[in-house]
This record gives sequence, C-alpha cells and structure tokens, in this order.
Amino acid sequence: MANETIKETADETVKVIDDKEKREKTKKTSIKEGSFASTMEGFGTRYITPYAIALGASNFLIGLLASLPQLLGNLAQLPIPGLMKNTSRKKLLLTSVFLQAFLWLPILIIGFMYFYYHISTILAGDLLIIIYTLLIIAGSVSSPAWNSWMRDVVEEPSAEYFGKRNRITNFFLIFGMVVAGIILNIFGYNNFTGFVIIFIIAFIGRFGSGYLLSRQYEPKFKFVEGYYFGPIDFIKKMPNNNFGRFVLSISLLTFATAIASPFFAVYMLKNLHFTYIQFMVVTLMNPIAALIFMPFWGRFANKFGNIKVLKFTALLIPLTPLMWVVTLILPKSTNIIFIYLICAELFSGFYWAGFNLSSVNFVYDAVTKQRMALCFCYYNIIVAIGTFIGAVLGGILTSYSMILGISSILFAFIVSGILRIIFYFTTIPQIKEVRPVKDIDINQQIQTKVKGYFGLKAPELDLIKE
Repeated sequence: MANETIKETADETVKVIDDKEKREKTKKTSIKEGSFASTMEGFGTRYITPYAIALGASNFLIGLLASLPQLLGNLAQLPIPGLMKNTSRKKLLLTSVFLQAFLWLPILIIGFMYFYYHISTILAGDLLIIIYTLLIIAGSVSSPAWNSWMRDVVEEPSAEYFGKRNRITNFFLIFGMVVAGIILNIFGYNNFTGFVIIFIIAFIGRFGSGYLLSRQYEPKFKFVEGYYFGPIDFIKKMPNNNFGRFVLSISLLTFATAIASPFFAVYMLKNLHFTYIQFMVVTLMNPIAALIFMPFWGRFANKFGNIKVLKFTALLIPLTPLMWVVTLILPKSTNIIFIYLICAELFSGFYWAGFNLSSVNFVYDAVTKQRMALCFCYYNIIVAIGTFIGAVLGGILTSYSMILGISSILFAFIVSGILRIIFYFTTIPQIKEVRPVKDIDINQQIQTKVKGYFGLKAPELDLIKE
C-alpha cells in the first residue's frame, strides 16, 4: 500500500513538472506566434485604410470600415464560450486563424477588378467592407478562446509576461509597417502592385501564426456548471459592480476615441497630401513608443496595480486628437507639420501603451478562469459598439467640407478630445483595484524619475489624484 502511495505521488510530481515545462514552452511559442500575427497586422490591417482610399472610398465608408467589421466580429464571439464546452480552444483558434489568412486573397481580387476591369468605386468599396468584415470576424471569434487559453497557461505575474510579449510583437508590427510603407512608396501613390505584395506577406504572416498555434500546449479546460450568465444579465449589473463600471468606462472612452481615430490616415493622405513614407513614419511612432515603454508599464503595473496606470494614462488620452488640431495654426509647411506629428504620436504612444496594457491586465486580474472567455466576449462586444457609434458619428461629421469655419476632420478631432475629457472625469475614478498593491503617490514617483534622469529637482507636478 505504501509503495502504491509513493508511486502515485511520484506520478503526480512528474505530471506537474511536465505540465510546467509545457506551459513554459507554450509561453515562448506564443511570443513567436504573436510575432507572425503582428506581421499580418503590419503588412495588412494597418494599410487597409490607404487601400480603401486607393479604391476611392468616401470618409463615411472609411468610418464604417474601421468600425463595422469590429462590431460584427465581436458579436460573432457570443457563441464561442458555449462552444468551448465541447470543442477544444485550439481547434476553434486554428479554424478561425487559417480562415482569416485565406481571406486576404479575395481582398486582392477586389483591387484587381477595380484597377484592371474598372468596376465602380461604390461596388469596390462595398465588396471591400464585406470581405474585410469576414476577415475581422474570423480573427475576432478566436479572441475569447485565446484569452481563456492563455489565462490557463500564464502564471502570475501576467503583466510582466504580456508586457514582454507585447514588446516583441510590437517590434514585428513596426518592422512590417516600415517595409510595407517602403514598398508602397516605391510603386507610387495608389499603385495596385504595392498592395499585392504587402497583402500576400500579410497572408503568409497569418498562416505562420496558425502553424505555431497548432504546436502550442493546451491545458485541459475545466467546464463548471453555473458559470454562464447572459449578455442581458451582464448589462443590467454593469453599473453596480467594479468590472461592469470598468467595461462602461472603456466603452465610452472608445466611443469618443473612434470619432477621430479612423480619420488620422485620411487627414494625412487627403488633407496634408503626405507620401506613403511620411504616412508610415507618423503611424509608426505610436507602436515604437509602445515598444519602448511597454516594459516600464508592465513593471509598474505589477508593483503598483493596473488601475493606477489606467487612471494616469487615461488622463492624457484626450491630448491625442487635440494635438492634431494644432496643425491648424502651424506654418503651412508639410515638413514642419510632418515633424510635429512625429513628436505628437511618440508622446501619444507613451500613454496609450500603458492604457492598453493595464486595460487587458485588469480583466485578467478581475475575472476568474471559468468566466474569462465569457467576460472578454461581452467586454469586446460593448467596446465594439462604442467604436461603431463613434466611427459612424465621425464619418458623418467628416462628410462635410467645413464646420464652423474649419476642416470637418479637425472639428471631429475637437469633439473627440472634449468627449474624452468628459468621460474620464465621469467614469474612470469609479474603478477600483482588485488585487493588493503598494500605495503610491504618482506625482512623487514622476519627480523621482525626473531627478534621477537629469540630476535636477523636478517642478511640482499635479498630474493625477487618487
């Protein structure tokens, strides 16, 4: 009997060690997989707006392109948590990822029909929205399963691991955007050949991502009866619980952000007449800043909590569209505006990196493993609704040539900035931290950092109050 007990204990120990080794290997493989997925984003999705402009799309259609696919994609996530009961998360992911990869090919066919068979701009735009929506749906439905899977794989501290993963994947995103911008610039404005090359690379990137996912270890998903709750129940309880208030805050900020965000590319290419290289450089500044500052935000969040990062960075988010409005009073020189926007986007990337990382990590901290897929699903849907409404409103505003004597796009930027300020002060302070962290005076921390970097006493700063 004693020998049998010893043998069972030894077997359990071996299983634990084997499981830990598989988790560590999967964490490393996941970083490689994310790098391939980011390659698809850098060569593909980040250039879908310039592609739409090349096809003659209107501002309203570009607003739809930036929001409708995300909304429908997130709505398509609703049945995924239920499917996970009888279907492995890996199988769900592989199906959606490989489908997304192959949908880059019909997107190219639309361009071929437009540039060589001269189908109408309206038809080309409608087809692009349909196919691109299917592509985004294919990618979005994998999100709840992936988040649940990674929640089982990654042990604490999750912020540090995902900070590292995001930093590496952002490098490949930047690399893809740089190379894609150079390719498009070589072939010239609105040339179809350049888009053929970068979208084929996007297809290869997503296909490689699917292959690496197939090699990852999936811990057994433990389904517990009674964990499920419907979206109506979730919405009803949102104002009365901490996680619900968090989702409401993020969705309102996203609504305000979406009024402006789809039209930065339009403003650069149509209003400022930037080249693809200039467009690429300005667009790159945000992910470059994320690459630089993501480790800092990851360590800071681990030590002091995600909510402190969220509150500090959300306070700065209204600056993004308002900094673009400043171009209205700058000298009418493309080079001066170009340099200014580089600096503005670098600063914007600094705080967006912290905001995005802390938002995702808060969900991991606030939600149990069993409800992870479900809560991410509802979270994504509500945020996507905010994005859709905001982008449609932005599309309507930017459809005019002028509003109150200024460019309609700049007017949309002003509206976006004002609403971000309003939603910050009315919703963000209500969110509370969900795990024990050190108390911190952010003003004191910033002064200490400045003093350490420059050997000077920093001026009194009053950036955020808890």
